[in-house]
Amino acid sequence: MAARSTPISPSRNAVLAKGRARAMMRALRRRSELSDRHGLVESRTPHDELESAVVDWALYRDGKRRDDVTSYAEAVREAREGGGFVWIGLFEPTQHQLAGIAEQFGLHPLAVEDAVTTHQRPKLERYDDSLFAVFKTVRYRPEPDPTSTNEVVETGDVMVFVGREFVVTVRHGDHNELHQVRRQLQDNPDQLAHGPSAVLHAVADRVVDHYLAAVDRLQEDIEELEISVFSARGARDVGRVYQLKRQVLELKRAVAPLAGPLRQLAERPIRLIAPEIREYFRDVEDHLTRVREQVAAFDELLTSILQASLAQLTVAENEDMRKISAWVAIMAVPTMIAGIYGMNFSYMPETESRFGYPAVLSVILVTCFALHRSFKRNGWL
Repeated sequence: MAARSTPISPSRNAVLAKGRARAMMRALRRRSELSDRHGLVESRTPHDELESAVVDWALYRDGKRRDDVTSYAEAVREAREGGGFVWIGLFEPTQHQLAGIAEQFGLHPLAVEDAVTTHQRPKLERYDDSLFAVFKTVRYRPEPDPTSTNEVVETGDVMVFVGREFVVTVRHGDHNELHQVRRQLQDNPDQLAHGPSAVLHAVADRVVDHYLAAVDRLQEDIEELEISVFSARGARDVGRVYQLKRQVLELKRAVAPLAGPLRQLAERPIRLIAPEIREYFRDVEDHLTRVREQVAAFDELLTSILQASLAQLTVAENEDMRKISAWVAIMAVPTMIAGIYGMNFSYMPETESRFGYPAVLSVILVTCFALHRSFKRNGWL
């Protein structure tokens, strides 16, 4: 019966991660002294630069993390000779920082160039001995102020290099950390035992789960906006409608291109993807399909809301113009009569009569009252 590993506290995990990162840097400097039979090459990456990009690394064998391996060079050697794989996590590395790892694992130069460039389109590329996957991460941050220019949907990038004995994850953006993904996999040795493809699936599943969370929160905001648009003050929410529509388009650019790569991982046999893991990719693809349908529905709904808001604004302007026109017509009566009598002709009606002035005022009041009543009955006032 296999012995259970003792749970490690998060604080101890952080200490071990930093220790392994420092050990990795020392190993990179000593790599030129190792024999060629280990397949290691000298790193050209400076110690201080690479250390700032490494988040964590570890050797995994039979689904378990080898905490007894403290040397990065030893971890790579055991992964190549005794099975298992090495998982290296990097955060926003430069091309110079990634050069040593790329040379050691034989990463394709084009993939390395893409890995250090942000705002990549989601894709899956296959090379001779490795896979390169790009995922677009999202985080939904509600912004209640419609005049704000801040983004509601923040995006980032996660790139994954997958080989027979290694996984290299490169993350851009200050959200959607992969530490929890690593911990969940370590708590599930059976899944992690399938090798590097299990890490690729876990990253894809994590990214799509964030898509689901984003669209759920976005749906709540759109429903609230839909109610407010058709209220008495709905015309003031046009800016908010446009802002949400712009962010839905940003989410659409992150979600839509990922359908093709996930379909390949779920349906086509790929040498570096375990057949058992391919079934899990089908579940991720189903979740992504739901997200795509919701995003498309949000886009159409926001278009309808925007058109309704503009129509309401036009109707409100027309109502204001009718009210102004009605009051101008009412005020034109006393203005016209007073203007005629103000010309001071000698022979004008009722100028010599004792009741002429009250009669003219009565005509003005009766005419204005009749016009007001007529406009009120027709809905102009």
